[in-house]
Amino acid sequence: MDRSQQPFLTDVAGDVRPPVRGREEELGFIGARFDVLAQGRGGIVCVEGVPGSGKSRLLVEVQVAAVRRGLRVFRGGGDPDGQFVPLGPLLDGLLTGPEPLFDMDKLRGLAAAPEQRFWLLQELQDRLEEAALSTPLVIILDDVQWLDDVTLLALRTLSARLSSHAILWLVAVRSGARAAGVRMTLDRLDQSGAHRLRLGLLADTAVAQITEDVLGALPDPATLSVARRAEGVPLLLVELLRSMRDEHSLVVEHGVARLTGGRLPDRFQSSVRQRLDQLSEPTREIVQAASAVGRTVTVDLLAELLDKPTATLIAPVEEALHAHLLVERDDRLLFRHDLIREAVEGGLPVSVRRALRRHAADVLLRRGAPLTEAAALMLDSAGPGDRRAVELLRAAAAELATSAPSSAVELSRQALELTAEQDPDRAAIIAETMLLLWQAGQPAEARGLAAVALPGSMEPEAEAQVRLGLARVSGQYDFAEAAQQAEAGAALPGIPASLRAQLLALRCLDLSMVGDFQATAHAVTDALEAAAQAQDKAAEATAVAVDSVVQFYRMDWSAAFESADRASALAREVGFAHSLWVPEALWTAFLLNAAGRSAEALAESEAGVRETQRQGQAAAMGLWIMNRSRVLLDAGRLEDARAEAEAASAMADELGMGNFADATALYTLVRVALHMNDLEAARAYATDAKRMLNDPAILVRNVGSWLLALVADAENDPGRAMALLDESFGTFDLDGPSLASPDDPADAPVFVRMALRAGAPRRAAAAVAVAERRAAANPRFPILAAAAAHARGLLDNDPVLLVRSAELYDGLSRPIPRASALEDTGRKLAARRGVHGVPHLDQALDLYIRSGAERDAARVRRRLRALGAHRRRTTSKGSVTQWPELTASEVAVIRLVAQGLTNRQAAERLAISPHTVSSHLRHAFTKLDITSRVELARLVDAREHGE
Repeated sequence: MDRSQQPFLTDVAGDVRPPVRGREEELGFIGARFDVLAQGRGGIVCVEGVPGSGKSRLLVEVQVAAVRRGLRVFRGGGDPDGQFVPLGPLLDGLLTGPEPLFDMDKLRGLAAAPEQRFWLLQELQDRLEEAALSTPLVIILDDVQWLDDVTLLALRTLSARLSSHAILWLVAVRSGARAAGVRMTLDRLDQSGAHRLRLGLLADTAVAQITEDVLGALPDPATLSVARRAEGVPLLLVELLRSMRDEHSLVVEHGVARLTGGRLPDRFQSSVRQRLDQLSEPTREIVQAASAVGRTVTVDLLAELLDKPTATLIAPVEEALHAHLLVERDDRLLFRHDLIREAVEGGLPVSVRRALRRHAADVLLRRGAPLTEAAALMLDSAGPGDRRAVELLRAAAAELATSAPSSAVELSRQALELTAEQDPDRAAIIAETMLLLWQAGQPAEARGLAAVALPGSMEPEAEAQVRLGLARVSGQYDFAEAAQQAEAGAALPGIPASLRAQLLALRCLDLSMVGDFQATAHAVTDALEAAAQAQDKAAEATAVAVDSVVQFYRMDWSAAFESADRASALAREVGFAHSLWVPEALWTAFLLNAAGRSAEALAESEAGVRETQRQGQAAAMGLWIMNRSRVLLDAGRLEDARAEAEAASAMADELGMGNFADATALYTLVRVALHMNDLEAARAYATDAKRMLNDPAILVRNVGSWLLALVADAENDPGRAMALLDESFGTFDLDGPSLASPDDPADAPVFVRMALRAGAPRRAAAAVAVAERRAAANPRFPILAAAAAHARGLLDNDPVLLVRSAELYDGLSRPIPRASALEDTGRKLAARRGVHGVPHLDQALDLYIRSGAERDAARVRRRLRALGAHRRRTTSKGSVTQWPELTASEVAVIRLVAQGLTNRQAAERLAISPHTVSSHLRHAFTKLDITSRVELARLVDAREHGE
């Protein structure tokens, strides 16, 4: 394309800018994406290239094109010195658009909340949804490699959650980005269907065009030969050409640029420095000072740094702008490219650079700038013993702890490095750093620091407080580690009685999660004694709840219920905010579900979700949603269970809830996938479950091995399934969890069937013995008798027991175990006389269909066909006439969404979480073969108006 076909453009800052050369294919692709966006379908485009390859320039061109099309555009970008400002790059873009989306006061309030990360993301999602319902949005994020970890989280989660909206995400990243968070984000974007545009080196044609653009004349062959020394990197090429032009290394005659034989700059840095040398002294000073401060700077900050009146900087700033070193955006100056800033900064003496950054930090603090903004400048400008810097870094780390622990760790580590061994604050800084390491998912580093620093480094009470914090944080990732920390803290001499009671309560809780119930029982006794002595009801509530867990696994379910009720009452007295555990009522909800009282369990879990949402307790709400997913699974509402479990998993990713999510949400997802005949999804979840096999907690290992065994059995490999359960089988005769957790009595017949297929009758008999012992010990709970009769009937090939188990299940809200018992009954009876088995198989098929258990329904249909009793394929009970492919829950969601409601508004109407709405929508879109809300609205209108 020649110059007449692609004229010079004016960018958003009003500067004349030459056209983009050599990127016609990429611009054409993005233009096509704009066409699709205008039709209501969004997406993700990731532009990738080496520094100087033109990523930012391409985004500017794209931004101009989007504005011309009438699209709403927001643009932000990462900053190497802005990685400690959570969501800063994204909010900068969203707040500086033509009509800011957010109420700043509300955002500040959210930022002050303990769980700001979750609620900030929720607020972002709500506002973006509302905006996208009226106008297609283009969100541009440059320099992803420098984004803070909260913005990375927002990018990977919001782009997925809002995938049905008319939002196009355009992101640019340097090739070879190494930060773990960046790599994970890019992988997630790829999984969400992102299109990668890799900017390669420029072709010779484009090099010639750019040379002509910069020099204003056609280059001769010698000039082009020199231009090729830039190796096809646009920025290097432009800087080389500008340097040649400014140094008069070439001459333009008769419209042709020819070399004059002058010396040419060999490297990019030398080119930039030579251009810097050509500036006046005042201009050179402001450019150098700006490079030390960071990517962007204000004129008044430069004036204060250089101790000059602002008015005296007018001419130097204008000269820097005309020299194309700086550009102006809004009320700030920024370098035209980060490589230019790095080249200028590289020419400064280290002492000068550090002094300027420290001075800038002090100025920002005096002006009331956020601590995180000043901390970035202080990070590499302070020296050992700098107490003011240490205080600032600690304060900034504390501010970031709940929202961006990875960034907070870096600040806290630097504070520790600057603190002398004999400094009285060093112990506290060590403690802060350890907690942050756990929160950031770096347990090995936290353990290493604790081993070196904790023993003897602080007073017993201070160390006990640290151990308490470590026990609470590490419990999300490693129950065994949490129990050890709590035990070490409780053993310290002279600590307050209440502190010791809390440590012992946490210890018994974590031991119960590990699965060592003999040790847990002793720990409960110690914790209850300590709580009584300290009169600490929060510690007592946790200890009583754990006592209920012990009683449950010791097969005394009546005592377990009594203790659970008592723990819940104690927890209500002290209030949720003071609870050491998750809400104690959560355990009561689990017991109700285990007992087959699904309606009561569901009511408890729904109340828990509402209350924790009202209180703004995101982590606890996530646990309640996980619990509800499990109740829905057991109640035979498989599609709803899947939606809830997916919502819980999404929250777990955002909040860092490792073991709980694995043991509950992942269990639900695997079971649902198998029942719904989605073996591919089950295998994917099983891959996640593999990491559980190496967990120090037997409870977690048993869950993981059980899930993997279920998938292996579904793949017709019962032998491998049995091998995976070797350790779990060894726990059958012990107090504690086996096979799965939360423990489900109905898993016993599943294990027996699996063992018999694998030729392991002794294992099957052992499982039956456990089920019968549990049923005999708890005659008040018919689900135990039903499971025991089912297991024994399978082992002994006894149809009478199988009929009895189906009858016992009849009064319980556990349709899939009842259907399984009916299927086994029909199978056994049919083997003797086919016609006798048909009624039982018919009933099983109805239950499977109503639950959405397609794999099980298909198996029963095959059995009926073999007996000559054909059944028509029907949809589940939950579907609606106009929407036979959808469940009732999915229909309820799509009807509200089609009316223009956001996910949050639909969630409020349906009393579910926005994450659950997202999950239902995703599955509905897949079933309906659509990708956008625009398509959905048309489809709903057509179907429900009979078109």
